[in-house]
Amino acid sequence: MSVVILGGNECMERRYKELCQTYRCQAKVFTKPAGGLRNKLGSPDLMIFFTGTMSHKMVQGALSQLKGQNTIIERCHTSSLSCLLYTSELPTIYSV
Repeated sequence: MSVVILGGNECMERRYKELCQTYRCQAKVFTKPAGGLRNKLGSPDLMIFFTGTMSHKMVQGALSQLKGQNTIIERCHTSSLSCLLYTSELPTIYSV
């Protein structure tokens, strides 16, 4: 399963990836708006927005890129590991 995380803290990027690896998920983390973000997103199975630390423009760009795809979108206000842990368990809930 592929996961894309938008927002969050730069110093937590490695921990986000490690947590996703424990769930056997491949993660891409974008903490800052980067040029060509639309080309880098791909077609993930799950997209997580840490809305407290990202701009509205970044959210709108990602949502327009995902329009028409079968991607699960989750929004978390905080960018903590506990929030990511809860959200990482969602694919197991949805697959039942």
